[in-house]
Amino acid sequence: MMSAVNDTKFNSAVFLLTGIPGLEDVHLWISIPFCLVYVISVVGNSVILFIIRTDSSLHEPMYIFLSMLAATDLGLSIATMPTTLGIFLFNAREISVDACFAQLFFIHSLSYIESSLLLLMAFDRFIAISHPLRYASILTLPRIANMGLVCVLRGVALVFPLPFLLKSSQYCQANVLARSYCLNQEIMKMACSDIRVSSIYGFFLTVSTAMLDSLLILLSYVMILKAVLSIASHAECVRALSTCVSHLCAVLLFYIPGIGLSIVQRFGNSSSPLLQILMGYVYLLVPPMMNPIVYSVKSKHLRARIIRAFKK
Repeated sequence: MMSAVNDTKFNSAVFLLTGIPGLEDVHLWISIPFCLVYVISVVGNSVILFIIRTDSSLHEPMYIFLSMLAATDLGLSIATMPTTLGIFLFNAREISVDACFAQLFFIHSLSYIESSLLLLMAFDRFIAISHPLRYASILTLPRIANMGLVCVLRGVALVFPLPFLLKSSQYCQANVLARSYCLNQEIMKMACSDIRVSSIYGFFLTVSTAMLDSLLILLSYVMILKAVLSIASHAECVRALSTCVSHLCAVLLFYIPGIGLSIVQRFGNSSSPLLQILMGYVYLLVPPMMNPIVYSVKSKHLRARIIRAFKK
């Protein structure tokens, strides 16, 4: 087993993943809620995708964006599932360097894609409330497909340099990671060469994606509130706002843990390592699990279609 990684033996090196430090004796019991979370995430998002795909009445912009979000959440769950369950169930801690870099590529790119999709969904709600008569003509299917493609290309293009920047670094620290999956910030901490380029680029990614998107979403809701307040009927005003509840829940579930984790990782050197680990699990596991539940509960149309499908 290698305890250090250097530039001459980089490809043969491995990293050691960690579950929850100090609780190794009860990892098998801890695996139960993790398995439950993954089952709910995979089944929930798969059901959303299946229902929207097969029911033509759901081929509307809001539900097409929701299917994109479900596909992204499904990808995020699958990206972390093998290593996380491997540790808790089988104590399988080893991961090769290349596999680790591939995992962090998928985790970060899918996270940035989800951030972009939440921004598109905010734009969708703004158009639906501010320009209801032009809604279908503005958000046509080809335009929605192009917007989704831009989200994917943006996430992939921004994260693509990360594995190469990390691989160009020399690693001489202990090869034990603090989590059950690979993240850019943690890999950088293990490098003994100059990581200023990687660090600056990582900060640029956070600012140009999550922070920028969250500010634009906030701006969208300011404009939505302005449009809603111009509606004379109180009942119509409440109905318009109610269509945004599911999206607001998804935004809060994604951005609050994500921004909090980023701040703690970069500036909270004195914070508890356990807090960082738990925040990481909340950030990656809770949104994919909760988004299908929130949208199924709040959307009567979608809920009715799901119930009808299971009754057949």
